[in-house]
Amino acid sequence: MVSLKLQKRLAASVLKCGKRKIWLDPNEINEISLANSRRNIARLEKDGLIMKKPTVVHSRSRVRERNKAKSKGRHTGTGKRRGTANARLPFKVLWMRRIRVLRRLLHKMRDAKKIDKHIYHALYLQSKGNQFKNKRVLLETIHTMKSEQAEVKALSDQAEAKKSRARARLAKRSEREQKKTEQ
Repeated sequence: MVSLKLQKRLAASVLKCGKRKIWLDPNEINEISLANSRRNIARLEKDGLIMKKPTVVHSRSRVRERNKAKSKGRHTGTGKRRGTANARLPFKVLWMRRIRVLRRLLHKMRDAKKIDKHIYHALYLQSKGNQFKNKRVLLETIHTMKSEQAEVKALSDQAEAKKSRARARLAKRSEREQKKTEQ
């Protein structure tokens, strides 16, 4: 058996690949062994005695299929879990998602003039203090605060109207009394 180490190295250089990718025709070993230059190797490659093997396929189709199943929730039971719940989906990430949703809602409502800056500030601090589980709870709180505010405003308006009526009555009475004293 002739050593074709040189030919394999030269072929790898000529074909611009690794030595493991070179195929030498086993039936033409004698002819290949005579080739001792890059030009000869290139000629043999043209004749088909030396070839570059195709790249080995490493298919990801099975992985893709499994990942698709995982996205549906398969293969994720207790037996498949290695990390803690916090390692798999950190509490901090959940908190960040929630607080960003709440703050975004507060910003939007303040910019749309649906809540004033005082309610905004109070709710901002409450959401920072973990008062609201989700957006729905925050919205309910906003509605209750707005209705309370409206109620207080209505009552204060009524009281003001009452006071102004009373003032008007007093003014009329004092006018009448002045007229009486003048006569």
